[in-house]
Amino acid sequence: MKLFQCQCCGQVLHFENTVCLSCGRSLGYLPGPDRMVAVEPDGALWAVADAGDPQRWRFCKNWERSACNWMVRETGPDYCEACRHNRTVPDLADPENHRRWQRIEMAKRRLIYTLCRLGLPRPTLGDGHPEPLIFDFLADDPGSVQRVLTGHAGGVVTISLTEADDAEREAMRTRLGEAYRTLLGHFRHEIGHYYWDLLVRDGGALDAFRAMFGDERADYAAALDRHYQNGPPAGWEATHVSAYATMHPWEDWAETWAHYLHMVDTLETAAALGIQIDPGVDNHGQLTAEIDVNPWRAGDTGRLLAAWLPLTVALNALNRSMGQPDLYPFALAAPVQQKLAFVHDLVMTRQG
Repeated sequence: MKLFQCQCCGQVLHFENTVCLSCGRSLGYLPGPDRMVAVEPDGALWAVADAGDPQRWRFCKNWERSACNWMVRETGPDYCEACRHNRTVPDLADPENHRRWQRIEMAKRRLIYTLCRLGLPRPTLGDGHPEPLIFDFLADDPGSVQRVLTGHAGGVVTISLTEADDAEREAMRTRLGEAYRTLLGHFRHEIGHYYWDLLVRDGGALDAFRAMFGDERADYAAALDRHYQNGPPAGWEATHVSAYATMHPWEDWAETWAHYLHMVDTLETAAALGIQIDPGVDNHGQLTAEIDVNPWRAGDTGRLLAAWLPLTVALNALNRSMGQPDLYPFALAAPVQQKLAFVHDLVMTRQG
């Protein structure tokens, strides 16, 4: 995620900001131009402050619920590019539901930002697409022992509200023996299943996928039972990005896809901050590796990984210095890097 700047006072702005802490103006994100701008009220609409821009804007309707800072054009729809994908939200009369939903929306906007930057299709209901992208955000029924499960089916991504509770999510991570579990990570994983449908199944890449990840026609329910009964096979780290990726080819793809989104978003942030890493002497005798790769348009994964791997070493070292566990609990063996290259090539092909 890149940094932004208030055009009125020069204050550095972050993606989630709604008010400039320097000049006090309201802030809105314009997804088309990819700009965070200071805006001023103009009747029922908003104008870009000090820009001389005749265009007037409206905040997404979810702004009224303190759940979105994206804007739409004066004549545009009520909901922004991110929120138009919502089909179901929880009962917001419940304050706890509202709080958790706000956190879910924050993670979702980061996901949609990445999908926009990668140029991936994001069809909505009414577009005529056979599999539009839909989000259902659901709360557990207090009167039922059945819990909402986060997952994907036929274009519908379901996120359980419990995932927005840090304590519950960490308890689940510990219980399942996972090294990594975040709300944004759930979005990136589940959206991977969606893009498997679009880019692999419907994109003519099934044979190549099966050669790389395995045959997805293997019984999924049996694979799920086997995974939770027996755990991952010994030595899985040499072939898969996570233990869960060993469960089934679909999950291997989704975990690899999520990891690819982790990489490109974090590399953009590192580049925006001007981070330089000293991983050691390279073949040319250089000590400093500047993170200057454009993750959205990198021609191959070699450039991405050359910037990514030393960055992850630095991130883990910094966390250890604070007495925290590794921020990046992954190791990218050669087969995993090949799978990341497969994802990257599909995305770049879709960009044209």
